[in-house]
Formats: sequence, C-alpha cells, structure tokens
Amino acid sequence: MTFQIKSKSTLVLLIISSGGIICGVIAGAIFGLTHDLPQIRSLENFTPSAITRIYSSDKELLAEVFIEKRDPVPLEIIPNHLKAALIATEDRKFYGHSGVDLKAIVRAIFRDIWAGEFVQGASTITQQLAKTLFLTPRKTFVRKMKEALLAFQLERRYTKEEILELYLNQVYFGSGAYGVESAARIFFGNSVKELTLSECALIAGMPKSPSRYSPLVNSDLALKRRNIVLSQMLETDIITEEEFRDAIDQPLRLAEQYINVDKAPYFVEYVKKHLENTIGPASLYKAGLNVFTTLSVELQQVAEQAIKNGLLSLETRMRWRKISNPDPQGALVALEVATGAILALVGGKDFSKSPFNRATAALRQPGSAFKPIVYAYAIEQGFPQNKLILDAPIVFKGAKNGKDWKPQNFSKNFQGEMTLRKALTLSRNIPAVRLIEMLGPVSVAQFGYSLGIGSTLSPNLSLALGSSEVTLMELTAAYSVFPNRGQWIKPFAVLEVIDHRGKVVWRVKPHKKVIMSRSGAAIMTNMLAGVIQEGTGKKARVLGRPVAGKTGTTNEFKDALFIGFSPSITSGIWVGQDTSEPLGSLETGAKAALPIWIEFMMTALSQKPYQYFDIPDDVVPVSINPTTGLPEDQNSSHAVLALFKKGTEPNPKTTHGAGGLN
Repeated sequence: MTFQIKSKSTLVLLIISSGGIICGVIAGAIFGLTHDLPQIRSLENFTPSAITRIYSSDKELLAEVFIEKRDPVPLEIIPNHLKAALIATEDRKFYGHSGVDLKAIVRAIFRDIWAGEFVQGASTITQQLAKTLFLTPRKTFVRKMKEALLAFQLERRYTKEEILELYLNQVYFGSGAYGVESAARIFFGNSVKELTLSECALIAGMPKSPSRYSPLVNSDLALKRRNIVLSQMLETDIITEEEFRDAIDQPLRLAEQYINVDKAPYFVEYVKKHLENTIGPASLYKAGLNVFTTLSVELQQVAEQAIKNGLLSLETRMRWRKISNPDPQGALVALEVATGAILALVGGKDFSKSPFNRATAALRQPGSAFKPIVYAYAIEQGFPQNKLILDAPIVFKGAKNGKDWKPQNFSKNFQGEMTLRKALTLSRNIPAVRLIEMLGPVSVAQFGYSLGIGSTLSPNLSLALGSSEVTLMELTAAYSVFPNRGQWIKPFAVLEVIDHRGKVVWRVKPHKKVIMSRSGAAIMTNMLAGVIQEGTGKKARVLGRPVAGKTGTTNEFKDALFIGFSPSITSGIWVGQDTSEPLGSLETGAKAALPIWIEFMMTALSQKPYQYFDIPDDVVPVSINPTTGLPEDQNSSHAVLALFKKGTEPNPKTTHGAGGLN
C-alpha cells in the first residue's frame, strides 16, 4: 500500500514538473518572440524617409532615390472596386479571421516542406501590414511567428476598416509608389477616387510582386496580372460578366513619366530593380543608404554618345531609303573581363521617352553572333580550328516544323571545303549548321546555358544561326568567357550598400564558374581575332589593339549586333526597332552595330595599357592556310597565325586539315 502511494506521489510530481517545464519553455519562446516586438501604436506615426544615394565607381553621384510624397487618403474615397479587388486577390477571408488564416498557414507549411523551401505564402492583409512596417522581407520561421503575433495585436487594436485603410496607405505598389494614392498618380496621373475598374484591378494585383508587376517595368506582365485579378473578382461575384468583359478589353493608358535622372538612367533603374529584390523596396526608398556601383561615368558618357551617333547615322540612311516612320533603337553593355563588373549600360536612345531596357530585358535573335558558342563547344570537344567543313548546298529532311529545310548563306554562294576558322571568320551559315548537326543541338544548347544564357534555347539546327532569342547582357557575358581564360562571371552592377551609420548592408559576392579549358578559350579568342583581321569585322582594325569579336545580322535585317572584346573589356552592341521592322537593306552587324562598338572601344582602350590575349603553355601558334588548314610559310600572303592545343597542331604531312568531315 505504501509503495503505491509513493508511486502515485511520484507520478503527480513528475506530471507537475513536466508541465512546469513545458509551460516554461512555451513562456520562454513567447517572451523571446514578443519582448522585442514594436509598439503597434507607432503605425499611426509616419517618419519621412531618408534619401538613398547611388554612386559611380569613382564616387560620383548618379541619382538620389526617395519618396517625394506619401498622400494618405481616407478609406471612404477609395473606390469599392479597389478594396474588393485587393481582398479577393490577397485575403478573401479578411473579414472572417482574427489576423491569421490558420488553414492557409497549414496548407502553406505542407507545400513548403514538400518543396524544401519557402514557396507558398499564407499572409493575410493584416500580416502583410505588420511585415511591411515592422519586419524584414527575409522569410524565416521566427519572422513569420512575429508577423502572426503582430497581426493578432493589430486586430485587437484596430477595426477591419482601419486595418484596410492603413494597408492601402502604407503598402508598396512598385516604381516608388507607396500607398494607393501615390500609385494612382504615378501610373495613371489621377487621384485614386478617379480610377476605373480596370485600373483598380491593376493596382490591386501589384502587392504580390511590386517590382515585377509594375506597368512601368513590364506592361505585358502588368496586364496579365490585372486580368487575373478581374477573373477573381468575377469568380467572387464582385463584378458582373459584362463589367468583366468591358474591363478586360481596356488598353493600358499610363501617365506620362517625368523622370529626373541625369546620369546613366538605364543603369540606375537596373540598380534599383536589383536592390528591390535584394535588400527590399522599403530599405531602398526609406533607409538613407549609400549605394556604390561599378559604373564608370566617363565610359558611360562615351557609350551614350556612341549610341546616339550610330543611331543618327542609321536613321539618316533609313530616311534616305524612304523607309516609312523609322525609329531605330540601340543598346550597349560593357563588362570588365576580369571581374564581371558592368562599366557602362545603355538600354535605348532616350530614357525619358522609353524606360524599357533593351540591354537587359529585350529578347531578340542574335543571328550570327551566336555562332561562336557553337564553335567554342566544338573546340572543347577536341575539334582543331583547321578542321575542314563543307560549304555546299544541303537539305535537312523534316528539320523545320516537319518540313525540309535548306539553309542559305548570306552571300547566296558556296565556297566548298574550308577550315572552321575561315567558316567563322566569313560567317558562313551552312558550315555552322553542318557543325551543330555533328555536335548535336541539345549539347550546344546546354553549353549555351553553362555560359550564363538564361533565355530558352531551342535545341534545333537553326540555333547555330541565332534563331533563339537572348538578351544582349547574356550574350556579352558569354563572350567574356573567351578572354577570361574560360571562366564565366555573372555580371553585376552594385559593389556594396552602406547605411547611414557606415555599416555594410549588402556586398557583392561574385558568382564564378569555369566553363572552358584555358586552352580552348585561347583558341576561340584567336578565331574571333580572325574575324577582325580577316573577316566581317575588318573595320575594327583601326583600333590598333588586340581585339576580337563577331558580327550578327538577323533575317530581313531586323537586328544588327556586334559583340567583341579586348583582354580587359567586353562590350556588346544591339541595333534594331522595337516593332521588329527591318532596318533596311544591307544594314548588317558590320554596318549598323560595329561602328558604335569601335567608337566606344576607341576611348575605353585608350585608358588601358597595351595588352595581349592569354596564350597558355599547352597551346602553340602555327601559320596555316585558312582554306586548306595546312601549314603555310608565315611570310605568305595567305598565311594566318592559328592556335592549337599541343599535339593537335598540323604539320606539312597533314592532309585534309585534320581529317576532313565526319
């Protein structure tokens, strides 16, 4: 009997002790989460934002980023359609929960666990308000718990209408617009109370991803998002079928933008977008940061002038040919080879009229400027540059949408057998297509991705001729691999961000990877130097420096490109029309783009010491005949100096240039 009593007493003590420990742990966790939570009443007080300043690499001020004016408006003047659209899109149970939607959280947790990362959001409007005003954008479990606790406090202190009013006046809507009144004026030039149903839907859809859905950044994506919101409004019976049809047919009519950025406006916008995605828009526009970038002001000015001069000459030729409403655009990217730093960036001829960045956002066909990627993969697969390939008519059965495809050379003629070097130098189409057939389009596409091209590359034979659209930034960075000893570096614009106390908020961590062998990169550089010395880029010989590059021209002369490099700088030029209309007969990369590249590089290289391209120890130079691939006396007028990996170089007894065709 005594043993049983002691056992019961022990059991009771264990239960009490365990309960105390559990309660202590819970209390400690709650205290840990709540002891440093901000006071909710501070939401009612607005502190003017400090100015963030963006500087060039030499500490010259490029731009000041700040919120000029926040215009709080009472809930009653905000259109019902805007309020209803926001609730239907962001938080359909807004009027039914107490700050947190538990079902949505459980559903999101399971999806996050399944994905192994944060992929599903579950924040209510109240939680979003708490996060926007008090917390960081970084997704962590602790932050989500604090967000939930703050949301409960908000719901206890404020009515639903007050919370909605706070949210609509505080949340970020993209392009520097905080609050619905600011968004309405920036995007549509009207007060929020004057917004149409279509405009309400567009604004309501933006909090999900402000920098992505801003109509000033991507109008097509903004319209798609607007239409999704309208569909949700129809689904929840907020609007009728007739209202839905009328709103979805409305075109996007944006207010004229008056942007006061004097220096490198396309670059500044590129930097702002990057910072919105890294440190968050609240920090960028409120925290009074100092942003130090990679831009060279002097090279930027040269780049802008070169684009201006080149487009003026082109437009004059277009008018002389009587091409109807000509409006050529141009873009330029300049990268530091060794680091990947963006030295200059031009996204169009007039930012005030068109802020769309054609250097980083425009997807255009590169034409023959893509060919070096095909040849580089061949070199890496062991093909010597004197390998013979046939330039002759060929038909690929069912290669183009199930139909036979007969590629043509730009010149409409054929030159028979020639080396890979000569085929690239003269930009012959048929040899390039034959080469990609040998290598396999899928393998070439994968190699293109490894070079940092993020756009989709269709793995077909026409890929060799640049049929897949890419951005100028992607292509220019890919070319940098050749002078950089086979190493790809992701282009970057921001070096570091420092707060007003001098503390580093963000610092670049260069993303590097080795793509090619050092010898392969040297051989490709040598082949592309041949384009300058012997082929379509001969105009660039005026620079009198070791340079290399490739022209690019698309069908019907719609796009003209030149991507080239010295040992220290890679720069890419694109010229075309936004409408994809032709530039005019014979407006090739050599004619429309190369002069811009030469003008820019002339100044850029004048500041650099004379440098030679890298030639590693396992590579040997041999004078060859570019047509036959056989060794040639170096004093011969036909001889070119070509690089080979040791053991693959030709000798006088070699026949058919390393084995002829496969």
